[in-house]
Amino acid sequence: MALKRLDHVRWMLEKDFKAGMRVTGLIYGDSYIIQGLEEEGALEQVANVACLPGILKHSYAMPDIHWGYGFPIGGVAAFSMEEGIISPGGVGYDISCGVRVMLTFLDEDEVVSRIDELAAAIFSKVPCGVGSKGALKISEAELLEVLKNGAVWAVKKGYGEREDLECIEDGGKLPHADPSAVSRKALERGKPQLGTLGSGNHFLEIQVIDEVYDENVARQLGLNLGQVTVMIHCGSRGLGHQVCDDYIKVMLRAMNKYGISVPDRQLCCAPLKSEEAKSYLGAMQAAANYGLANREVIGQLVRDVFSRFFPKTDLKLLYDVSHNIAHIEKHEVDGKLMDVCVHRKGATRAFPPGHPSLPEKFRQVGQPVIIPGSMGTESYILVGTKRGMEECFASTCHGAGRVMSRRSAMKDEQADTVLKRLEEKGIKVMAEQIRTVREEIPEAYKDVSRVVDVVEKAGISRKIARVRPLAVIKG
Repeated sequence: MALKRLDHVRWMLEKDFKAGMRVTGLIYGDSYIIQGLEEEGALEQVANVACLPGILKHSYAMPDIHWGYGFPIGGVAAFSMEEGIISPGGVGYDISCGVRVMLTFLDEDEVVSRIDELAAAIFSKVPCGVGSKGALKISEAELLEVLKNGAVWAVKKGYGEREDLECIEDGGKLPHADPSAVSRKALERGKPQLGTLGSGNHFLEIQVIDEVYDENVARQLGLNLGQVTVMIHCGSRGLGHQVCDDYIKVMLRAMNKYGISVPDRQLCCAPLKSEEAKSYLGAMQAAANYGLANREVIGQLVRDVFSRFFPKTDLKLLYDVSHNIAHIEKHEVDGKLMDVCVHRKGATRAFPPGHPSLPEKFRQVGQPVIIPGSMGTESYILVGTKRGMEECFASTCHGAGRVMSRRSAMKDEQADTVLKRLEEKGIKVMAEQIRTVREEIPEAYKDVSRVVDVVEKAGISRKIARVRPLAVIKG
């Protein structure tokens, strides 16, 4: 075993694991999480990230870690603005892939009696699947406005409520987005897809809160036992994918220009002070704004459906947070407060109570953190902590984390019975293709409860409530 155990949920990957490591790796996990890491090569990726110029403190791996493009999914790394770099592989292809939770004022019994009709209506209203096109017909000028203003654009156009914006990370709009840095091909891919769910592990769920771990914080967040919620998980669709693809090519050229050497070409990068980095940051923020607007539009489509079935209720946004993003943030490093670039790829920002970036309504309890499970399993609502801020740049996990490829999942004997098993648990499933359901069988993922328990035991985020699915809508 290449790891040194620090305590019951922390493991250190020493710098002698791989030549060129500038910092150690810090991995969060219990024995269940750790046992498969060496076999799948994720530790090698943690070590590779530790070799990048200007990296600070550690190369981090959250307990949902698994193999990814360049960076592991579940990877976190922060870089000095002076000596550090930015890498598209540290953000991922689905820029601003993220999760939102909306709260109803309905209890389980009210909704379950109409769950079949409700799920079918949402499935009909929200386009999903590979290459799906939205009901919104927007001009190119409007698309550029989306890239510039994110969820703020959506609310202005009537897709959402003004109160939503303080419950979205960064107020629903990343400020330095540069639509001119986004390619024509990316614009063409994004124009027809606004307001669509996509495919793969993206989903929309109707859920119910079935466990509350901290009643005081839950009450302040508006969470109650038996309350029905809606969770939406999607990102920036083809536009974000194309932005990543475009800038990987830019970064490969930039490494030659700046004399940067990396152990894996998928970690291609450019110095944060370079023009290439500035262009990528602008394009990435534009794609992130598209993702924020996409979830806001879908949220309004869901509100519209609920209002038909339950005219006296409204859905209030709890929070919306991205988990594929790079942010410029202030953090304390070696006793000095400084700006750093934090890459979170399959990891969630988790600001603690009192953080100045949080709106007043979350200042006392900390930022809500939303951790979705795999299809048919529970999901969790947490909050950020002071320890997470100090130890791992205010970061935590983002989900369960795959342990089985989609191809392997299709071959698994349990795939053929997944719908029957979910129906036996009282979970309604609707999908564009049965293939997607088979690819996303619960067995393809880690146990999300174990993953969430690790981050709580580590003190880097804190469990507040658990939700279980009543209906799942897949692409």
